[in-house]
Amino acid sequence: MKGKIIKGIAGFYYIQTAESGIYECKAKGIFRKEKIKPLVGDDVEISVIDEEQKKGNLEEILPRKNALIRPAVANVDQVLVIFAAAKPKPNLNLLDRFLIAMEKQEVPEVLICFNKLDLIHEESRVRLEQIYEHSGCRLFFTSALTEQGTGEIRRALNGKTTAVAGPSGVGKSSLVNRITPEAVMETGEISSKIDRGRHTTRHSEIIRVEKDTYLCDTPGFTSLAVWDMEKEELREYIPEFVPYQNGCRFQGCTHTHEPGCRVKEAVEAGQISRERYENYLEMYEELKGKKRY
Repeated sequence: MKGKIIKGIAGFYYIQTAESGIYECKAKGIFRKEKIKPLVGDDVEISVIDEEQKKGNLEEILPRKNALIRPAVANVDQVLVIFAAAKPKPNLNLLDRFLIAMEKQEVPEVLICFNKLDLIHEESRVRLEQIYEHSGCRLFFTSALTEQGTGEIRRALNGKTTAVAGPSGVGKSSLVNRITPEAVMETGEISSKIDRGRHTTRHSEIIRVEKDTYLCDTPGFTSLAVWDMEKEELREYIPEFVPYQNGCRFQGCTHTHEPGCRVKEAVEAGQISRERYENYLEMYEELKGKKRY
């Protein structure tokens, strides 16, 4: 029987099948032997051990179209990253780190959502829009409280598997409930099996919204290091730099201190967001100073 892993916890994997509901499965020993870790979002084949108790074995992981490390999910079409527009004030450095991680992992599309729109003035919204207008990401502004913008996001999710990520306290769970109110009830079956609430933040979980539309709710994050790359790589993950960097005077320009740098000129001219550029400089210095063992 084929299905999709919608949650994995303590060595058990919960498999959503099209016709027969959710099965609790253990992975075969061959996965551990070959150091293959099943991921939430994996399409799999299972064998049923007990139909009445809905128990089985995970037999095979079907070919993945992609697999992310942070968050640890497979087969996503896009990532929706949610930050609060206020309370707490959006940590744009943290957001930029997340966007770089997504660029590095070749996520097909990233949607940025600033929630709690009801708490900010129009000029603040416009400023956020200006900062990320050339980031290559689609931008959304929502309020889980008033439901403003939720319809627009729902249309963007339709027919896709979307990983939802963001720091704690930004209203992620409230927004997901607003976007997919009918999906919350479907998770009751799995919650009762593992005796945990749906919004446990330590594990990724897939919510089936409707046919061919899935949300993967992932744990909140408060920090992201950029250790898994060289400092020279970092510039390749900033889409705003691409139109300018071939015009720099020096080949291999780092866009930090070199004369004749077209990227720095674009920042001064307001063509590249200064906030995004300064976050790049901070991450570059971190990578420059990282210890090598």
